Amino acid sequence: MNHDAKLRQLAARNPLRQNLQHSASRRRFLAGLAAGTAAAALPMGASAQTRTLSLLTWDAYADPRLLDLWRTQTGVDVRYEIHISNPSSVNRLRAGETSVWDFINVNNPWARNVMWPAGLIRDLPRDRFEPLYAQMKPKFAAPYKWAMSEDGNHLLGVVQRYETFDFVVNPNVISPDLAKDEGWDLFNNPDFAGRYGILAYEDWNVMDICMGAGVHPFRVKTDEEVAKFEETANRWIQNAAFITTDFVQLNQGILNGEIDLYFTGGTYTTAAARLEGITDLYAITPNSGPADGKGGINWIELNSAVNNPDFLEAAFDWLEFIATPDAAELVARGNGNLQPVSQMAQPELMSRFSAEELAAIQWDEFDERIANAVEFDIVPDYDRLYDIYSAAMRARG
Repeated sequence: MNHDAKLRQLAARNPLRQNLQHSASRRRFLAGLAAGTAAAALPMGASAQTRTLSLLTWDAYADPRLLDLWRTQTGVDVRYEIHISNPSSVNRLRAGETSVWDFINVNNPWARNVMWPAGLIRDLPRDRFEPLYAQMKPKFAAPYKWAMSEDGNHLLGVVQRYETFDFVVNPNVISPDLAKDEGWDLFNNPDFAGRYGILAYEDWNVMDICMGAGVHPFRVKTDEEVAKFEETANRWIQNAAFITTDFVQLNQGILNGEIDLYFTGGTYTTAAARLEGITDLYAITPNSGPADGKGGINWIELNSAVNNPDFLEAAFDWLEFIATPDAAELVARGNGNLQPVSQMAQPELMSRFSAEELAAIQWDEFDERIANAVEFDIVPDYDRLYDIYSAAMRARG
């Protein structure tokens, strides 16, 4: 197999590229809404659908197959924009775009810690939505912390996609067992200077560098810990073979022998390639680390209903729809980028995935990865650490 050719074919599946394309069209999208193009929504049976359901979301929920299934089942038209970061999209709602969107899909802490307190999302009817959590892995047993308001009285969304996102190695060069044991110290090892790449996902890089510096990313840092972060950031960025926003380029770098490992990465960046038979890419979550003894980070997406003043009941219908087996399967396969979903706890859904697909996402290690990872949270010192990270990137040139 020509691995470079295969990866080039997969390059179009890079969600970041899709995100940037959709971001560039945002003004046209909003202008279209303002001009009343939403009036072309399809009729919703006997009840009138006054406008289009609008999604501010990650790539999986914009998969054409999912949207077509929704339209077929409900007769409700849908529009979407793929966003590029959690905080930027939350800030857009803060700036008044609650009147534009009906649904938002972000990582777990933003609903509980930011959007609900600011009145940006609606709570869900618990009698309708809490039973969905009984169909998920025990990890998400109701009441699941990140899906609830801080006072425990309000259900804020539906959990679906989740995984770890740490680093990737060439298993022919670095034993996966060794990589799990060594963890982030692999990037501190002088032997790997110039032999690793960096996927420039800024918020994740900040968290990873905390891990490599022996600092808990989700706790307030002392000045000494910030100094450790700064030293590690400068060294890691200077010693990287290359830095890119394209994970396909990093996968190519491993396959052509240019690098042996990269961060940030995981099954999110490797599954599509592994499914095509490219097994020289292996997602690693360290066995231990400075985050409550854990070495990895477990991201969890929470799907919520935006507090749009022109509320559509279809927003609740959509949240229920995506948890059904047919829709959940499409979300897991979203845009060709296979990722686990919470509903895979159900035998009916699990039976739809082949042995090859499960091998592509290293399913036999999935529970181990989740157990060795701390749940994603908001970095309390993020602005200060980001300034250090950005300065180190500028110094590299």
